[in-house]
Amino acid sequence: MSAFRYDGYDVDMAAGALTCRYSLDGRSFAERFAFPGGAGWDRPEATEAARWVFLLAGVSYYKTAAPPVVELPGTPLRPGEADFLRSFYVDGLGEFAYRNGLDLSGLRIEAPPLDAGPLPPPARAAEARPLVPFGGGIDSIVTVELVRPVAEPSLFVVGRPDDRFAAIERPAAVTGLPVVRAERELDPQVLRSRELGLLNGHVPVTGIISALAVLAAVLHGRDAVVMSNEWSSSAGNLVVGDRIVNHQWSKSEAFEAGFRAVLAGSLGGAVDYFSRLRPYTELLIAERFARLDGYHRSFQSCNRGFHIDPARRLDHWCGQCDKCCFIDLILAPFLDAATLRDVFGGREPLDDAGLLPRFEVLVGASGDTKPWECVGDVDECRAAVALAAARPDRAATPVLRALAARLGADLPPPAAVERLLRPVGAHFVPDAYATDDLLV
Repeated sequence: MSAFRYDGYDVDMAAGALTCRYSLDGRSFAERFAFPGGAGWDRPEATEAARWVFLLAGVSYYKTAAPPVVELPGTPLRPGEADFLRSFYVDGLGEFAYRNGLDLSGLRIEAPPLDAGPLPPPARAAEARPLVPFGGGIDSIVTVELVRPVAEPSLFVVGRPDDRFAAIERPAAVTGLPVVRAERELDPQVLRSRELGLLNGHVPVTGIISALAVLAAVLHGRDAVVMSNEWSSSAGNLVVGDRIVNHQWSKSEAFEAGFRAVLAGSLGGAVDYFSRLRPYTELLIAERFARLDGYHRSFQSCNRGFHIDPARRLDHWCGQCDKCCFIDLILAPFLDAATLRDVFGGREPLDDAGLLPRFEVLVGASGDTKPWECVGDVDECRAAVALAAARPDRAATPVLRALAARLGADLPPPAAVERLLRPVGAHFVPDAYATDDLLV
C-alpha cells in the first residue's frame, strides 16, 4: 500500500451521528459514531471536535497496512496539528509496529495548511460540569469520587449500539451519576483482519475515546473532560533504537500535553481536557480506592469482561491474566485478604502459586518485558509487595511470600514506598479540581 487517505466525514444532525471515511489504495472504510441526546451540532465547537474524532479515529484503519504516507487532501491542519497527528500514529502505534516488525519512523503526514486561529472562548457556566470517561476500574472510580465534591459530573461511556458491558454498568450504577453515551460502529473489515490479510494490533484507543468525549462534552453542554490516566502510564515497556515503546502512550503525559495544545488551538477553551490522576501513582490510587467500600463488589478491571464477542465475555474476574494479577497485587496492601478473595470469586491470584511467573514479570524479577497491559511500573509493584508482605493476614499468601523472598534486598525501603503514596510529577489539574495534596 502506498498511502492512507482521509476521505472526509459527514454529520447527520437529525440522527446525531458522525460518519468518518478513509481509504487505502482502493479499499474503503467507514466508521460511524452516534451521540444519543446530543444537541448543538451546528455550533463551531462541534465542527472542530468532530474534526478531531475524524483525525484520531483514522488510526484504526491506517494500521491495516501501515503505508509510509498519510494524505489529508480535504482536511487542512493548523500549525502544530500535523506534528501531533504524526506523533499519535508513530508513538501511539509503537507497540503495533514493534510486534509486527515495522518501522514507522519515516511516516509522512501530507495535508494543506489551515491559516485560522482558535475559536473565541465561550461563556462559562457558574458550576463546573465535566464528563468523566468511565471504564469501571479503580482508576475511573477514584476520579469520580475526587471530582464529585467540587463539580457536577456525568459519566461518559463508549460502546457498540445495543451492547453494554456489565463490567462498566455495575459500578456506573453505584455512582448514581447520569451517563452520557457514544455509540461506535467500527468498519466490519477491521474485525476480519486475519481473513482479509490485513495487519492487526494495538491502537491508541484512549486517544480516540478522548476525542469522542470532547465532542460529547460540546454536544451536551459540558465544559471539561476529566480523564483517569495515572503517573506511571507514561512509563514505557521497552526501548527500540532511540524510541520508547509504550502500550499506554495515549494515556501518557506526552499525549495529554499534546492533545491539550491542539484543542486550545482549535476549540479556544470550549472544553478543558486533563487527567485528574496524572500525579497519582497506582499505589496511591489503590489506597484511595480501598476506602470506597461501596464499589468493592461491583468493579471489574479484567479485560475479559470487555471482549467484543458477548458469548466470550466474562461477567467476573478471570483471576489468571496480567491485569487480574496486577490489581490483586496493588490492592493487597490496603484490603484484607478475605475481601480480595471475595472480589476474585473465592481465590485471588496471589493464592495461586502457578501464577508466580506473571507476578515476577510485574516486579521485574524475571528479565521479561513489562506486560503489554495497563499495569503499573516495577517500582509500584515492588512497593506493593513490601507493604502487603508486612500485613499479618498475608503471612501465608504463597505468591507474596515467594516474591518477598525473591526480591530480598531489592524491596524498596519505607521512605521510597512513602514517596509513592504521595502525588508526584507534573500535572494539568486546574485549582478548582485540586485537593489539598495538589495545592502544596
